[in-house]
Amino acid sequence: MTNDKTMTKPSGVNRRTLIKSAGALGTALATGTLGAPAVWGQGKKTIRFLNTETSIDSIRALKVACAEYEKQFGTQVIVDSVPLDDAFTKVTTSLRGGQPYDIATFAFVGHVLLLQAEGQLMPLTELTSKYKWGPKILFPVKDEVYWYPYDYNLAWIYYRKDLYEKHGLSAPKSYAEMLKNSQTLTADGRFGSLFPIGSNGATNWLAPGFMWAEGVKLFDDKWNVALDNAEMAPRVSRYLDFFAELYKTMPSGASQASFGEVLSNFSSDKVGHAAYAGRIIEALERNAPKLATQYGITPYMDSTGKAKAVNHGYDGWVVLKTPNSDESMKFMKWFTENQYINFLHTAPLHFQPPRLDVYDDPRWRAHPLIEKHKDAVETMRGFITDKSIILTSIDTEGPAPDLRPGKVFEGFVIPEMLQNKILKNMSSAECIKTAADKMRKLIA
Repeated sequence: MTNDKTMTKPSGVNRRTLIKSAGALGTALATGTLGAPAVWGQGKKTIRFLNTETSIDSIRALKVACAEYEKQFGTQVIVDSVPLDDAFTKVTTSLRGGQPYDIATFAFVGHVLLLQAEGQLMPLTELTSKYKWGPKILFPVKDEVYWYPYDYNLAWIYYRKDLYEKHGLSAPKSYAEMLKNSQTLTADGRFGSLFPIGSNGATNWLAPGFMWAEGVKLFDDKWNVALDNAEMAPRVSRYLDFFAELYKTMPSGASQASFGEVLSNFSSDKVGHAAYAGRIIEALERNAPKLATQYGITPYMDSTGKAKAVNHGYDGWVVLKTPNSDESMKFMKWFTENQYINFLHTAPLHFQPPRLDVYDDPRWRAHPLIEKHKDAVETMRGFITDKSIILTSIDTEGPAPDLRPGKVFEGFVIPEMLQNKILKNMSSAECIKTAADKMRKLIA
């Protein structure tokens, strides 16, 4: 997932603190402080829900749902909302302090794996098995699912459809076409594109898509680093060479750009191309309604025009093993059956459903923005149903869900590789070797 949580909806995707979190969790386990006996007052049952969707609409929807649950069943559900970066620390601190959260929101499979490995999570297979899901979203461990995904935060490319029509351009299908289109739109006080390269979550989420389309894999099937092997190195080199040229069409400061800059530059007509999830459409509707019908979306492309990719991202809920586990499971069963679509509607185009049944549910499709942007919604659905589209991300690379790609994500290996190429003018071969060596150190 990613983190645009500084915006109205934190999105999917900041997965920081894995390495620190793993160390802190290990220390707590070694000292016996994790999972200390809980201290509970007398009275009605109470569930604590840690939420990281900090928009007003999302918080309101959760609190309304919780109030309805209390009215029906007598159990109070207290919602605490925190920025995504703070979630794992809050959960582990609550476990150590004997006042654990019962339900929590995560946007990083690494955190789910850490807690599951230490026996802190309830399996949710009973809930997830009722539905068909999109690819690479459940992250099962030994045939059990330990979280309930509520959205994809996929990243794809947005372009200005009106400017394409003006200049006679077509949606790019290759590196060369993407570069040509960006160069063409670098005019009239506007830059051709914006893709971050800084050491931040935005770069990890928005910049590698071209690399995935080129068929790059970070690891082989035995968890050996593959970035610099004979098959992958030429592909990575083509990606780096292309990105260095594309960078010349970007505004100054692109090396420090994060989520907010990508959103604001595209919605304020300063760049012709940008990458993001559905939130850009919501931002256009809110801040630039004249542009809300002038965008096109397309997947990342490879150098030959044959392959397509989107960068993975996701969010979901976990149920922790606490004295309230049974009641928490009852709540989650009720919530996911009765309130799921209401919650998705709080960010209707950004919360892309991972549950395939939702796309044809008339309750979900009734939202005005989903109706208005139905063509974009169908394209989004195609990104997860079209098996020819590559769907991966740094933290989900490798043969199975694992902490190792998370460490590569946390180590900003790919952003630094781009910086070495673009800002330090290192050769692509040297950039690749440096990145692969760092990967080996991180996962050792």
